[in-house]
Amino acid sequence: MSEALGTRRPIRSRSSRWAQGAAAWLAARGVSPDAVSAASVVSALVGGAAFLVAGELQGASRAALLAVAALCVQLRLVCNLLDGLVAVEHGRGGPYGPIWNELPDRVSDALLLLGAGYGASLSGVGWGATAGWLATVLAVLTAYIRELGRGLGLPADFSGPGAKPQRMAVLTAAALLGAAEPLWGWRGQGSAWALALIALLAGMTCIRRTLNLAAALRSRSGA
Repeated sequence: MSEALGTRRPIRSRSSRWAQGAAAWLAARGVSPDAVSAASVVSALVGGAAFLVAGELQGASRAALLAVAALCVQLRLVCNLLDGLVAVEHGRGGPYGPIWNELPDRVSDALLLLGAGYGASLSGVGWGATAGWLATVLAVLTAYIRELGRGLGLPADFSGPGAKPQRMAVLTAAALLGAAEPLWGWRGQGSAWALALIALLAGMTCIRRTLNLAAALRSRSGA
């Protein structure tokens, strides 16, 4: 993965001591940013599988898998943070960086959101899979609109309210709260409603980014 400084998502934790230290440790051991990006997909795969399998379980086993899913969502984000640090701050970006910068993120989104959706369906929420697909499509569309703007020579638009950090925050909360669902008689509804919220926020983000893109193009043309 390789990022130009002008196209990096604004993340406050990028300058934190732990992130800088972890990136330095990886770079010192010759770990490429592309490998870190690949690790984010592995984290998403495990997390999506945990969501899925949890849909068929109950009790402590279900709670444990949902905790694993929450951890994997956060590990995915950590990998997304560190790959950029290794690439830019430590100058280890490779020729295939642009591919590793975008493609693994889209795969990771799909693995986690679809895993949660089908897990909710297995738990008995019939519309859970539909919510997962809708959230996935809209999540990919937010990235497409951002990259469309970049392809037209405009700065990357990372505006929300349903950008990747917000989507993953909602999904993490859903996984953690899912373990306690039996206390109020739910089973899978938390994940399904979280996916519906993610879809709503991502849809709002698509509209906002499209309007921002249209305004920027209009301004550039002098219209």
